[in-house]
Amino acid sequence: MPIMHNSAFEHEKITTTSSRPGQVWLVGAGPGDPDLITVKALKVLRAADVVIYDRLIAGDLLNCCPPQSIKLYVGKQRSRHSVPQSQINQLLVEYAQSGKKVVRLKGGDPFIFGRGGEEMMALRAHGVQVDIVPGITAASGCAAATGIPLTHRDHAGAVSLMTAHRCDGATDCDWASLTADRQRTLVFYMGLAQAQHISMELILHGLPGNTPAALISKGSTTQQKAVSCTVETLAKAATQEGLTSPCLIMVGSVVQLADPARITPASLTHFEQATAVCPE
Repeated sequence: MPIMHNSAFEHEKITTTSSRPGQVWLVGAGPGDPDLITVKALKVLRAADVVIYDRLIAGDLLNCCPPQSIKLYVGKQRSRHSVPQSQINQLLVEYAQSGKKVVRLKGGDPFIFGRGGEEMMALRAHGVQVDIVPGITAASGCAAATGIPLTHRDHAGAVSLMTAHRCDGATDCDWASLTADRQRTLVFYMGLAQAQHISMELILHGLPGNTPAALISKGSTTQQKAVSCTVETLAKAATQEGLTSPCLIMVGSVVQLADPARITPASLTHFEQATAVCPE
C-alpha cells in the first residue's frame, strides 16, 4: 500500500485558469517493484506540479516528486473506489487548465487495464495536451519475477491478456477461442476472486485439466507469493495462505519453466486434488 497523501476530496475545485497551458502525462509505474519504473517516467515525476496516483504505486516513487508538489490518492479496490472515474477525469482536466504539469501515475502500463484510454479521451475532449509514458505491465513483470517466459518456441507462440473482472459473464470472454490454441499463454489480471470460474470455463471449453497454471500475488515486490498448480486445481490453489490481491493467473505449458526457487506447488491433499472443481 502506498504512502497516503491528500485525498482528492480534500481539495477545493480548481477554478483558476492560466495563460500558460498545462499538460498531463499518463505514466506507467510498473508492476510494483519501484526499480522497474522507466527513466523517462522518473524524469516526468521529478518535474510534476501535481501527481494523481493509484493504490498499487510503490510509496518510494512519491519521494521522487518535488516536495512542493500536490499528491492526490485516487486508488481503487474491488467494488470500492475512493474517487469515481468521472471525478478523476475532471481533476486531470482542471489542474491542466490551471497551467499545472500533471502526472497521472498508474500501476503497470496505463493502456493495459488501467483506464488510460478513457482518461486520454477525456483530456483530448477538453483540448488538453496528453502524453503517454508506457510502463512494464503486470504480465511481463510477474512472469520475469517468477522465471516464466510468456513465449517460447517450444511452448507458446502467442499471449492473451484478459481482465478476470470481465470474465464472469457468459458474453464477456470468448472461452472457445482462448482454449482453441494450446500453444498460447493465457494471463488473467485481477484473477484471484474468479479462479473457480476461470477453471470451470476453460475445462468446459476443452482445455485439459492438467494444463499447468500459476497464481502470482503481489508480483515483483518483496511480498510476492507464487503458487503452481493445474487448471483443474486452480480454485483450491487460490485459497492458499498468502495469496492476496493483486493476483495474476497464468495458464499454459510455459508455467513448467518457472524458476523452482521462486514458485511453490500448491499444497493440495490427495482428496482435494480428486475433488477439485471440474465439470462433469
